[in-house]
Amino acid sequence: MSSFDHTKYRPFEPVAIENRTWPDQEITTAPIWASVDLRDGNQALVEPMTVDQKKEFFKLLVDVGFKEIEVGFPAASQLDFDFVRWLVEEDQVPDDVYIQVLTQARPELIERTYESLKGAKKAVVHVYNSTSKTQREQVFRLGKDGIKEIAVKGAQCVKEHAAKHPETEWVFQYSPESFTGTETDFAVEVCDAVIDVWQPTPENKCIINLPATVEVTTPNRFADQIEYFCRKVKNRDSIIVSLHTHNDRGCGVAAAELGLMAGADRIEGTLLGNGERTGNMCVVTMAMNMYSQGVNPELNFADMDRVISVVQSCTQLPVHPRHAYAGELVFTAFSGSHQDAIKKCLANQTDDKPWDVAYLPIDPRDIGRSYQEVIRVNSQSGKGGVAFALEQEYGLALPRWLQVELSPIVQRFSEEDGGVIEAADMKRLFEENFMTASAPYALGNYELSKKDRDSVTAELTHKDGNISVQGEGNGALSAFTSALSEQFNIRVDIVQYQEHALTVGSDSQAIAYIQANIDGERYNGVAIDNDIVSASIQAVLATVNQKVSASEQANVA
Repeated sequence: MSSFDHTKYRPFEPVAIENRTWPDQEITTAPIWASVDLRDGNQALVEPMTVDQKKEFFKLLVDVGFKEIEVGFPAASQLDFDFVRWLVEEDQVPDDVYIQVLTQARPELIERTYESLKGAKKAVVHVYNSTSKTQREQVFRLGKDGIKEIAVKGAQCVKEHAAKHPETEWVFQYSPESFTGTETDFAVEVCDAVIDVWQPTPENKCIINLPATVEVTTPNRFADQIEYFCRKVKNRDSIIVSLHTHNDRGCGVAAAELGLMAGADRIEGTLLGNGERTGNMCVVTMAMNMYSQGVNPELNFADMDRVISVVQSCTQLPVHPRHAYAGELVFTAFSGSHQDAIKKCLANQTDDKPWDVAYLPIDPRDIGRSYQEVIRVNSQSGKGGVAFALEQEYGLALPRWLQVELSPIVQRFSEEDGGVIEAADMKRLFEENFMTASAPYALGNYELSKKDRDSVTAELTHKDGNISVQGEGNGALSAFTSALSEQFNIRVDIVQYQEHALTVGSDSQAIAYIQANIDGERYNGVAIDNDIVSASIQAVLATVNQKVSASEQANVA
């Protein structure tokens, strides 16, 4: 028998539902969005976020427009507890934002959870216990009554502690963990029991969150579960039905969209889909899907590069170049026929017309991008040929995103010169356009230090005189970008970063490649130095020099 044996798996048993209505529904308004980046997303990281990284991420989530943000599991983590206390004690939570915390349905954990929230203006207390058949039988070894009792006692404990702190506006949330692996009628039974304890009203609703803790079936079957649940659950007008989908089958967004059509009110997810196993539902994708259909998602992704920069910096996870809406190549056409169609459509597109451009589902300008045309050149000077020549001749292993930027520069030179372009010319073009860390400003002496955060003090030399810059951040690059942003009154977000040694050996030089978004435009900087930190800092300076030079030229013109 083959080792790839499909017979060991059983198909999902669908819920029996008649006259389903969700297939005829349309998504016309945004759901209530809840970010779980700082809790569910954080627990999925090899290196969990530091407090400073959580602070930066929280600010991004607020700026994007989230009104409900799950900030941690304070009863299980001292770091999470301290972060929640910082949010409350330093008054970091806007008046219209609810912070949400997670706890298991255990009295001692619930008590600790409320300690972390003392003094909060608004908070969602999210309590859960596992209800699936697998967990009941193999993990807890309890029957249905025992599982329901855990949920009820947890709900009672949550309510009792809230009554001790009337200064806070409390919202209660319950999750039957592994909802998709739970018999739907039993999930309704457990949630009804919790609702009986909390006694919500249409004016003071509770949240019932239905997690696809593991995605086990197709999105349409999940939608059937949600519609069935919404029909059967008690006091439907007094509860907010929330969804928390995962991406085990690659359908997290589709399941959330169909679940919304099936009657859900609220969606939990993470920016760019980070989460356990194959990830959580990607809020960026779902929100931008709505946007592309003329529906206001009530989240603002106009500065997508900032979103990417913060997420990558805080999670240490790359964004796939083909990630929907956010990837570096999603608005790039390599096919000649695609390029031609896009050019012709863009020529016809005006601001007073609905967007209608071949191959581009949205206007790249809406998320701070531009249409990036990549021209395929001949075999001597094509993108692949350029990269190969520079690596073979000079040891420059250009990342793909920089190959994309260099290719049209080489193409233009090739067309003007009329001959075969040599490797030396390619290197010169590369240096002239990207290795710009010496003018108009060059890096002089600098000093790095670390207390609560990393800080940098650097001297920049200029023909008109030297200047000193200072900044703080999470790491040397973050601190230096902060210093440059303040000095030149610009916003610098690092979008891409790569480095490598140029040769083998202890005395090898290092080269750093950086792509930065500066006030909505992308610039690429490269620098070489004996020290990788110095090379990286100079690469950032190279991007800022390009921005400063462009601004000076524009002022002269």
